[in-house]
Amino acid sequence: MATIKDIAQLANVSNATVSRVLNYDQTLSVGDETRQRIFEAAEQLNYTKSPKKNNPQHGRIAIVEWYTAKEELEDLYYLSIRLGVETKLQELGYEVTRFFQNDPFNTLSDALGVIVIGKYSPAQIQRLKKLNSNLVFVDMNTLDYEISCVMTDFKSPIKSVLDHFIAQKITKIGMLTGQESTADQVQLGVDPRLTHFETYLTAKNLYHPEWILTGDFTPESGYQLTMQLLKNHADSLPEALFIANDAMAVGTLRALHESGIQVPEQLSLISFNDTSICQYTFPTLSSVKVYTDQMGQVAAELLIKQLNADQVIPQVITIGTTLTLRNSSK
Repeated sequence: MATIKDIAQLANVSNATVSRVLNYDQTLSVGDETRQRIFEAAEQLNYTKSPKKNNPQHGRIAIVEWYTAKEELEDLYYLSIRLGVETKLQELGYEVTRFFQNDPFNTLSDALGVIVIGKYSPAQIQRLKKLNSNLVFVDMNTLDYEISCVMTDFKSPIKSVLDHFIAQKITKIGMLTGQESTADQVQLGVDPRLTHFETYLTAKNLYHPEWILTGDFTPESGYQLTMQLLKNHADSLPEALFIANDAMAVGTLRALHESGIQVPEQLSLISFNDTSICQYTFPTLSSVKVYTDQMGQVAAELLIKQLNADQVIPQVITIGTTLTLRNSSK
């Protein structure tokens, strides 16, 4: 595990700034460029192997991110996937061009291929296909569009989280999740984590819809939803919360701390993604480890394989997960 000092040295900032940024301290005034350096340093230092730096020699690959650069800093899941893609492409000797949601995409047609990260509407997908037919998506199942994609598993980790709680004699379990929309305002479906959560607990007669709250996938939303839960169910709180991403969980920790609720003694928490921030919160966050760097690397390898193939057969590659237990859960 990289230390606060390691991250501070790589990002060229103070230890205190690193700690406050990683914990989404709302009182800290620091620019987005500094925050990005810190988050990228934290993610890079926690990779299992160091990237090899090769000079670009094979051409240019584009990366399209469904977030803006600012939004990416609120959800390190996508930042980590992007870094995985960039690391592998640079290692393989490709030049990388990065596009965020609010950037013009016209030059995508000049790239050898495109790796698309995040969620997109049918209209957006068709537009991307017209700009460049050599596509691989990450974190969205695009097989219906005859486009290969790399996904993470949702069903198995939800079962693992709930089985862990139940093994600890914790049966009053709530969930915080988010509702997403594409950049062109097409609302996406229900979070698959919530679907699996509801199905599994309903089968065990343990599902409590009153403890399910939906916002968005940001620290501030996690904070507001938790305060709402504490207010509306002060006399009947759950014993545990499963939180759909780490950023929301950071907000939940802040709300519980301000309200005098001890974690995990009074309320156990397990989140999802296991980005680098989980190791620097207090208490440290238990979380489902999604191998985002591996997702990015596999997507890069898949695209290069497509570029060199005589026939492209669309496929879905699903990457497994691991439940990482730390101090926020019993």
